[in-house]
Amino acid sequence: MAIYTRRINVGDIPIGKGALISVQTMTKTKTTDIKATINQIKKAAEVGCDIIRISIPDENSLKAFEKIKKLSPIPIVADIHFNYKLAIGAILAGADCIRINPENIGGKERIIKIANASKKANIPIRVGVNVGSIKKETLDKFQGNIVDSLVASTLETVHILEKCDFNQIKISAKASSVTDTVLTYRKLSKLTDYPLHIGVTESGPPETGTIKSSIAIGSLLLDDIGDTIRVSLTASPVEEVIVGKNILKTLEFLKEGIDIISCPTCARCEIDLIKLVNEFKERTKDIKKYLKVAIMGCVVNGPGEARQADIGIAAGKGEGVLFKKGEIIKKLPEEDLLNSLIFEIEKF
Repeated sequence: MAIYTRRINVGDIPIGKGALISVQTMTKTKTTDIKATINQIKKAAEVGCDIIRISIPDENSLKAFEKIKKLSPIPIVADIHFNYKLAIGAILAGADCIRINPENIGGKERIIKIANASKKANIPIRVGVNVGSIKKETLDKFQGNIVDSLVASTLETVHILEKCDFNQIKISAKASSVTDTVLTYRKLSKLTDYPLHIGVTESGPPETGTIKSSIAIGSLLLDDIGDTIRVSLTASPVEEVIVGKNILKTLEFLKEGIDIISCPTCARCEIDLIKLVNEFKERTKDIKKYLKVAIMGCVVNGPGEARQADIGIAAGKGEGVLFKKGEIIKKLPEEDLLNSLIFEIEKF
């Protein structure tokens, strides 16, 4: 949660200047399918999505957006490409924020018109540049350097908005490369104090996209760069939000739910630890209190290796121990370990 950035608000969600890092996603339905889109928004909200973005590619989508906005439980960013009039329409329809891509919105005059409408409505603009939309002229100017091209395109638009006396700005400049993404945001963080929306664009399916996003987003957040995040996966919005929240939990920016510490197992393990951990995950998935819980497969090293856990169990052959903060509380038969652990967690 960067403390040096300016504060803006997207709906009732504060962004920047030390606010909690918000998790965003994007609907993947046809916007004209109002029922399916609302259903997707609600499912994302249920797993902790703070802000959702909706694409508005045409007039029919704009008409649907107005109805969707009234039914959404969370703030909506209207995603606009090419047609600036759709941005004006989305503002009038109640969008909480407008996302424009300066490389395809149609030039300075159209950006100014969007800025004036956003200023009147008192909503922010997200200047969102992606590597795939950088103009050839921009790339040529910087001899194909992706980082410099992304930064230049972004700041050029920011300066246009500032000349309109508009400063409710959020910035994103994403690449599909982890390295280019990290270097771009590091450079932007030194050149501007507007809040940054971070993530890797087009990161791929969950098995690889989760890794790419975790490395890039995690690296930046540990450098105190980033105010909002999106994990862009070829998967459902729910999956994107879950991964995003897990990144924040891993870095301890979000202290919510059970943080499981479990060993990878080895020859000393005398229990089906994988089965035990999976059962524990299922039975505690709805617990919101923040606890570090250890589930270890070795009585010899378990409590010591997991000393940082609030509570945990370490299994041996046919029995195990329950411990708190590394101190053994009691011995238990193997069949009672999981129930006893969950019972103690519920007492916290």
